[in-house]
Amino acid sequence: MTIDQLFDSFNTLRVLIVGDVMLDAYIWGKVDRISPEAPVPVVVAQRREYRLGGAGNVILNVHALGAEPIICSVIGQDTEGKNLLGELEKRGLRTDGILQSPDRITTVKERIIAGSQQVVRVDTETDKVITLEEQSQLIDKAKALIPDCHVVLFQDYDKGVLCPNVIKEITDFANLHGIPTVVDPKKRNFLAYQNVTLFKPNLKELKEGLKVEFDVKKEDELRAVVKKLRYELNAKGAFVTLSERGVYIDFLDQQHRIPAHEREIADVSGAGDTVISIAACAVALGLEPNIVAELSNLGGGLVCEHVGVVPIDKETLKAEARKSLLLAQSEG
Repeated sequence: MTIDQLFDSFNTLRVLIVGDVMLDAYIWGKVDRISPEAPVPVVVAQRREYRLGGAGNVILNVHALGAEPIICSVIGQDTEGKNLLGELEKRGLRTDGILQSPDRITTVKERIIAGSQQVVRVDTETDKVITLEEQSQLIDKAKALIPDCHVVLFQDYDKGVLCPNVIKEITDFANLHGIPTVVDPKKRNFLAYQNVTLFKPNLKELKEGLKVEFDVKKEDELRAVVKKLRYELNAKGAFVTLSERGVYIDFLDQQHRIPAHEREIADVSGAGDTVISIAACAVALGLEPNIVAELSNLGGGLVCEHVGVVPIDKETLKAEARKSLLLAQSEG
C-alpha cells in the first residue's frame, strides 16, 4: 500500500467514538477596570465561541483524517447540550448516537480571555456515573451502530459516561462482530477495558493504573510493564505514549519503540486525542503495528507545534509520512 493509498483509505472508514463529549466555550473581551467588589479585573465580553471538547476533539481529528466519526455519549437536556449538538450539526456530523438526559448536565469548560491572556477557566460538570437506565439506552445505541462501523474508539475522561458495564457490553458486542476496539483510558476505569484490541495510556496513566514504578529509559523494564498491562487486560495490544521519548507498541506479537521527532513544541494539549484517532483508523485498516505507531507518533508531534487544541491536518501528516523512513519503506 502506498502512502497515497493509505491516506485515501481513511476516507472509507466509519469510527464509533464512545465517551465523554464536552463543550468548550471561549469568551473574548477586554479589561478596562478593576471590580469594586473584589480585587479582580472586569472583563467586558466582546465575542463568544463554542467548540467541541473532550471526546469532541477526537471527533474532529477522525473527521480531519477523512473518516466518518459517530459519537455515542450522554449529555444534558440543557442549553449547553443544544449548543453541543449544534456544533456537530453545522459540520454535517451525526448526532443519532447521543442520548440527552433530563437528569444530567452537559460538561462545559468555559475560558475567559482578555487580550491574549486567559483570565480564568470555569468548569460546569459532573463526574457522576450515568444511571442504569442511561447505561442501557447508551449500550442499545452503540449496538445498533457497531455493525456498520470499522472500529470502536473509547475516549475516557472519567466524567461518568464510561463505566464497567458500558465498557464490557460494548466491547463484547464489538468482539462478537469482529470490530476492533481501541482505548484512550483514564484512571477510574483503567483495568475495566478487558479483551480490547489496542489500549493506549500515556506513561503517567500506565504507572498509576498498574501502581508500578520503573525506569522508562531501560528498555527491558518498559517491555516488562507493558507485557504485564496486556496480561492484566487480556488485550491484543498496548500502545504507550512516552512524551519526548516517543512511543512504544506491543501488538500482534511485535514490539517497537519509535523515537519522538524533533519539534518546536508550542502546546501539548490535545496531542493524545490526535494519537488515538490516528491509531484507531490505522488499526481499522489492519496496518502493521510499527506503522500504527509511527503514523500516530507523527500526528501527535505535529499538533504540538500549534497553540491550543487543534485537529490534525491530513495533508501535513501525509507530507511528514513521505519523509518518514519507516513509512516510506512500507510502501509497496
